[in-house]
Amino acid sequence: MLNNSMSKKIYLKNLVWKEGKFYVAQCLNVEVSSFGNTKKEALANLQEALELYFEDTPKPEFTKIERPQVIPLSLNHA
Repeated sequence: MLNNSMSKKIYLKNLVWKEGKFYVAQCLNVEVSSFGNTKKEALANLQEALELYFEDTPKPEFTKIERPQVIPLSLNHA
């Protein structure tokens, strides 16, 4: 797990949004996401999924994200 005494802290950027009845939580640094009935539950589920993702990785690799911004785009779709 990520919280043992020999582990190094990893800081990850995450997004949360409501989709239908559920909240979706997605990590921007790695391709991991989860969901829940509340934002808090979605983030707790994401944390668990990320811990499992990194569990057997001696040297985790992830994309470093600096100051992400949400920028709307408009597309024409046929």
